[in-house]
Amino acid sequence: MLTSSVKKASVKNGTNGADLVLPDDYEPSEDEEFMNERQLAYFKRALKKWKQEIIEESKETLAHLQDGPIQEADLNDRASSETDWGLELRTRDRQRKLTSKIDSALRRIEDGEYGYCQVTGEPISLDRLKARPIATMTVEAQEAHERNEKISRDQ
Repeated sequence: MLTSSVKKASVKNGTNGADLVLPDDYEPSEDEEFMNERQLAYFKRALKKWKQEIIEESKETLAHLQDGPIQEADLNDRASSETDWGLELRTRDRQRKLTSKIDSALRRIEDGEYGYCQVTGEPISLDRLKARPIATMTVEAQEAHERNEKISRDQ
């Protein structure tokens, strides 16, 4: 997991940012200590909000599915509707998998490991975490991982 030479995210007062109230306009900055209480609270709030949005979208999809079968009279319209539903269900399946990654990121916050590359132990850039809060690797480690995957597939 993390190398011993890299400091884990600080767990000040044992809260991991859980009780910290952040202003709505707070943005993590490179000028701060990496993964301080405020940054942890920021990412925890972002992850929970993202998960809640996914859950709400899933509820809407479920409600539409419960409305009943597709009632299109025209075969072309019916085929189009079935294709749309298929895409919707695949999207929901991807989002279901995403919620488990969000849960994993929330656990890493609680464990003090959030924000550090699982391969190198180096800090993941704040810009990367803002863009993809479930990131587990630095850009460099991710690129190396993808190159190795491609080489393995090509052989």
